[in-house]
Amino acid sequence: MMTEDVRIPKPLIVVVGPTAVGKSHIAIPLAQALRTEILTADSRQVYRGMDIGMDKPPVEARGGVPHRLIDVVEPDQPFNVGEYRRLAMAEIARLHRDGRVPLMVGGTGLYVRTVVCGLWEGPPADWGYRHRLMNLARVQGTEALYRQLAQVDPDLAARLHPRDEAKVIRGLETYQITGRRLSDLHREHAFAEKPYSTLLIGLTRNRDELCRRIDARGDEPLANGLVEETRRLLVQGYDRHLGSMKGLGYRQISGYLAGDSSYEEAVRLLKRDTRHFAKRQFTWFRKEPGIVWVQIQERESTETVVARLIAMVQCFLENPTDLSWATSAHEAAHYVNR
Repeated sequence: MMTEDVRIPKPLIVVVGPTAVGKSHIAIPLAQALRTEILTADSRQVYRGMDIGMDKPPVEARGGVPHRLIDVVEPDQPFNVGEYRRLAMAEIARLHRDGRVPLMVGGTGLYVRTVVCGLWEGPPADWGYRHRLMNLARVQGTEALYRQLAQVDPDLAARLHPRDEAKVIRGLETYQITGRRLSDLHREHAFAEKPYSTLLIGLTRNRDELCRRIDARGDEPLANGLVEETRRLLVQGYDRHLGSMKGLGYRQISGYLAGDSSYEEAVRLLKRDTRHFAKRQFTWFRKEPGIVWVQIQERESTETVVARLIAMVQCFLENPTDLSWATSAHEAAHYVNR
């Protein structure tokens, strides 16, 4: 299915969308149809031993489709977008050598952007300064660091969640080392690299339906053993303040296990925070250029959705430089602004 014209960059298919929209359920049969593998673009699924809370599809539910770029590091090991990009591009090159079209799937917009458009990696980490900020966050809370960032780089702060400790610290660290704002450096880089001919597909659903699915997304891991998994990670010595343990589910359940909240309150916070997370994902993706949006209807079968996506992929592979057939880009803005 791949084009042979060496003048055109090799193809890459990317499926994005907010949590609970159904990316995995759509991606697995799509990968089967394309006879390829799934490259996961999820900043939390890189951690080993964190399966239920990170919503990794069980091996038996993957339909024989290999899932790459998950279970890369231990929960207490550092991992960043630069490492992800290097691993992802190696996997893409391998699939291209095999004559297959890579399929990237996930909800971490920055991971997708750096593969599709390049990455300004910035200065190397200043671990002394970084550890001081991490200790400050532990004592005063990440919000204290966020207020510092808002003073030196308000544009970057406006795009980040106040509790996104890793990105807040990186913004402060870059300013400390270079004397320049990370948002300005990103604008200068402009993410203008185009290593692949990319078809970006965004999945959406009706807002009310997505909210129902998000609530179910909160109930399902609890029924599958999230409390027990979180307790096991804590017993193994993974501190609740690690970046990996601040992911959805682990953060709320760690608070419950520490006595900070009741179980019922932890569940309420999990569902609320998941809704907020989905909204932030959608806000990110609606600003990304070139996404072709696909609205999944409430009672539409997975088979029907996959057939629609296969038709899109076939059009794309026949002429990777012409997306004139994609007419649904307006749906995202309509959905978000309802």
